[in-house]
Amino acid sequence: MGSLWIFALTIFLSATLLFSVQPMFGKMALPLLGGNPSVWNTCMFFFQAVLLAGYGYAHLTTRFLGTRRQAALHLVVISLPFFLLPIAVPEGWVPPEGTNPVFWLLGLLTVGVGAPFFAISATNPLLQQWFSRTSHRSANDPYFLYGSSNLGSMLALLSYPILVEPLLRLQQQSFVWASGYGALTLLIAVCAVMLWRSPKEQPASLDVKLDRDSTSEAASSEVTNARRWRWIALSFVPSSWMLGVTTTLTTDIAPIPLLWILPLALYLLTFVLAFARRSIAPHVLWVKLFAYVMIGLVASLMFISAWQLMPLHLAAFFVGSMVCHNKLASDRPAATHLTEFYFWMSLGGVFGGMFNALIAPAVFPCVLEYPLTMGAACLLCSTFVDDRVVSVKSFFNSRRFDIVLLIVFVGVVYVAMDLTKKNVLLISSSVVIVWVAVCATPLLFIFYYLNKTRWFGFVLCAAMLLSPFEISPGEKWLFMGRDFFGVHRVTEDSEHLRWLWHGTTVHGLQSRDANKPSLNCEPLTYYHRNGPLGDIFQICPAGESESRVAIVGLGAGAALCYRAPHRKFTVYEIDPVVVRLAEDPEYFTYLDRCVSGDYEIILGDGRLKLAEAPASEYDLIVFDAFSSDAIPMHMLTREAIAAYLEKLKQGGIIAFHISNKHLDLSHVLADLAADAGLVCCRGTIISVPDEEWKATRLTVSTWCVLARDESDVKRLLTRARWKDISPDEPGRPWTDDFSNLIRILRW
Repeated sequence: MGSLWIFALTIFLSATLLFSVQPMFGKMALPLLGGNPSVWNTCMFFFQAVLLAGYGYAHLTTRFLGTRRQAALHLVVISLPFFLLPIAVPEGWVPPEGTNPVFWLLGLLTVGVGAPFFAISATNPLLQQWFSRTSHRSANDPYFLYGSSNLGSMLALLSYPILVEPLLRLQQQSFVWASGYGALTLLIAVCAVMLWRSPKEQPASLDVKLDRDSTSEAASSEVTNARRWRWIALSFVPSSWMLGVTTTLTTDIAPIPLLWILPLALYLLTFVLAFARRSIAPHVLWVKLFAYVMIGLVASLMFISAWQLMPLHLAAFFVGSMVCHNKLASDRPAATHLTEFYFWMSLGGVFGGMFNALIAPAVFPCVLEYPLTMGAACLLCSTFVDDRVVSVKSFFNSRRFDIVLLIVFVGVVYVAMDLTKKNVLLISSSVVIVWVAVCATPLLFIFYYLNKTRWFGFVLCAAMLLSPFEISPGEKWLFMGRDFFGVHRVTEDSEHLRWLWHGTTVHGLQSRDANKPSLNCEPLTYYHRNGPLGDIFQICPAGESESRVAIVGLGAGAALCYRAPHRKFTVYEIDPVVVRLAEDPEYFTYLDRCVSGDYEIILGDGRLKLAEAPASEYDLIVFDAFSSDAIPMHMLTREAIAAYLEKLKQGGIIAFHISNKHLDLSHVLADLAADAGLVCCRGTIISVPDEEWKATRLTVSTWCVLARDESDVKRLLTRARWKDISPDEPGRPWTDDFSNLIRILRW
């Protein structure tokens, strides 16, 4: 019994280290790339690829060396990365400017964390294989140890935002992780000794007893190519779905580690439940529950906000993943094929990560991989209504018509989207989604009683595919594009208002009404002259002597309309697509007609590039660096504020646009101001009546200003909407290696 606990503890610790390093290093790399959600997807693809390499190493070395000699080799492999600890971002790594940084980020991950991650990634299948060669009575079915692995992974992820991130700095996290790595090495050595002291290895029994509601015939059958492809498919869908729901949530809410971790933790929990010795619910119940949850999600898309929809998105993902992983667990082979099973399963996960991180951004104009994966899950789960294990060949033979129909269906949807963007089809996608949801209700009964499940999947896929294309009658689509930094759209409504969207957030609005040319150069929405930004520019000097303004975040270029004699603008923008849209008069004319060339655009991360400016260069620094609905967190740290002050003239001010539905960033800025001995005040427009919006295009917004002395913001504080927010008892300020997002969430 003692050997079981040693093996379980070692696997638990290896999984804990494996999945605690992911958010830790992701947070280290995030500031270098503007804090956008694609960083996490790329990191996840890297970790999945290295995990696959580790599983491949485990399978091949066990096959050719045998478990005993392989154990000696693995002790060497696990010891080598000690020379690279503690983990940190290597010096001298600067992201490329103006090009897709995916491959640069993959290189950074390889150098920074690749070796220790690879060494740990092989531990789980290897230790299960070692355990199967011991004399323990459970050795013939070591798959239950996979639950221990995923439990450790899940606990590591959930504890990161709740315990680790608020209490430990990144450097401290790295040292703690290195200590855990040392403990893991010792435990692996103990497991190797137990293996060597056990009787001479014998092939594990093929008679695997599965105490589950599915049959155990698959465990003793031959591992065929069809079966391998089935393992890949059942792994691909949940993996892609996890990254899709992560992108959706982090784009609509905030690119924060907390929202990265939730889908991944649920993903791991499904493995824990699926590979447990006893299932918590019959498989057929999961399939039926999946249908209900998907119908509920589609029906709610147009009526509930992204934050309120988050539990339903996560519930659909969790139940769908349970269906797929239950089938994986019931189809697991005998222990002699254990490492091969994990290899093919990992390969499916890598394909899912590759599809979302590399292929989808290059192929799809928006986040279509998410609804496509859900549609694939609906079609895949429709083959699991009963408990039969369906082979790939029989699936394709029986579903040949379905596959052709699916290809035609996707083509029709693309044509419809193209016609909509060209204003040929002027129909509200909201109406279509509601209609689809209503039609899906009777199809739910068809799903159960008539087994015509192809239509169930198609209908839900249609609703999800249309959901990113919000368009109202009379609205024109002028541009839709996607790059590493997100999805961008340019639309024009019936009142000749030109909109720039990043995800679900408005990044700019310009009037292009030829009958009202005076409005063409007026900053609207958050940047309105009657709003907080207008107040800020009124106190910014622009007289006989030259004044310089730095703006981090270009948008449509509306903030540059605050031009004045002798005022020069320098704009820092990380996204080349935004620069192209703002400078192209076909879309926006703020820069072409309104600024008169008194500006310079510098491409790259605002904080990194601002550090290259001369000291005491700017009278005003404006941060409008949205990443969908949140300012990148690395711009709100003690080190960042110190760097900004170095570039600010005496008497100058720093302004932050912090309008946000889900995060209250004013507390962060107030704490930073108190820490640096600065004055902090906040200007807010709480509400705008419809009549005022129609007349002025002014919107609700919140801005914060930091200054060295109260006299620098005295004129602001005379206005009713501006208040001093210096805290009586300041909290712990954020730093480059510390932040506490739980504290600022708007629950």
